[in-house]
Parts: sequence; structure tokens; C-alpha cells
Amino acid sequence: MTSTPTAARTADRDPKLIGGGWRERFARIQAVPTTAAEREADQPSTVLELADRRIPPRYRLAVADHPEVTTWVQQVTLASRRGPGGAPGIAQGPSLLITGSTGSGKTHQAYGAVRSLLAGGVRLRWIKTTAEELYAAQRPRQGVDAEQEMRALMACPLLIVDDLGAAKATEWTEALTLRLVNHRYEYLLPTIFTTNLPLGDIRAALGDRTASRLAEMCERVILTGPDRRRRTA
Repeated sequence: MTSTPTAARTADRDPKLIGGGWRERFARIQAVPTTAAEREADQPSTVLELADRRIPPRYRLAVADHPEVTTWVQQVTLASRRGPGGAPGIAQGPSLLITGSTGSGKTHQAYGAVRSLLAGGVRLRWIKTTAEELYAAQRPRQGVDAEQEMRALMACPLLIVDDLGAAKATEWTEALTLRLVNHRYEYLLPTIFTTNLPLGDIRAALGDRTASRLAEMCERVILTGPDRRRRTA
């Protein structure tokens, strides 16, 4: 029988000889919660906390304080149906079109509306995108199913589309916008749109068919005042 060389036996016992990085690996293991209580403490305790992890830091304390936005929140809450466990979940309801100049607080009100619904006990899945992101996601990309992404936006119980009309209009963007808006119009799915466009310019920027559907499906909120970003600076 051949004996194991001394150096090999030593390497089996001495962590300094087993390869670099063992101290870092051990530290990572220690950092992982090991008990149920520790793991639970590391998790968000409410659905609002969970949502705030998805909301950009600038808007994590957003409050929907505009009277017409709070009215919309109440309408959607009343229209929601009872889901599992007795918590109301969005089924159908009105949409919201928030217009105003740059920096008037449109995105703040949109995130505030989501937070208000969650704080009021409404359980919902929601997605936020911008018009630019919507169009970028539909351009051909290797290994990405753009159609699946579009269907997710079309079917999501609550959708926020920020900066509608900000991208350069083409026949292609107009057709994509119409497809998304029309689906949500037909299925009465609550959607929050924000736009810098005055109401009179929406038709020219988005097309007659999209503008017509927005006019029927949306409660309208017009924000006024100076650019809050410049005022803060």
C-alpha cells in the first residue's frame, strides 16, 4: 500500500493550502440568516414595503395628494373584487390620465396612487414602464420574446405608462401604442398614463384612434405649477 504524501495530507487539513478565498467564502456563509426568525426579519413585513423595494428611491415616499387622484384610487378600490383571503384585488376599473408640464409631479402622483391602493388593502400586480422603454422593448433583440413582454403589459392588472407621447412618433410607435391602449380599453383594465402633452395635442401625437379611447377610458387630471425639480435645486 502506498502512503499519502505528507504535503497532500497537510493540504486536506490546512485551509491556507486549499485555494484562495476561503476566508471570504466563510464570511459569506456566516452572513446568511440561519434561523427562521433571522430569515423572516430580512423579509418585507407588508405588501407596501415589498412594493417600495421596486419603486425608485426618489418616489418611495410618494403620496397621492391631488384630490382627483385620490378620487380615482377610491373608485378603483370600490371596483376591485374580493381575492383569496378576503383581500380586494383589482379586476376592472377606470384609468387615469395625468397631464402637466415637466416637473409638475406626474410621476410622483402615479407612484403615490399605487402606494395608496396597497396601503388601503388592495392586492395587485403592477408594472411601470415609460413610452421609451415600451418601444425599446419591442425592437428585435436576440434571445428575447418581445411579444411575450407586450402581452405582459397588456394583461397586467395595473399598468403605469409614464411620458406617453414623449418619444418621436412614427407609424410603428403609433401602432404599438394603439395595440396596448385598445386591449386595456376593451378589458377595462386600470391604467395610469402620464404625459407632458396638453390635452389638445394628444390626438396629433398619438393618432385619432388612441386619443379617442383615452378620452373614454380615463379620468383626467391636470397638474399645474412650476418645475418642482428646479425649485428643489
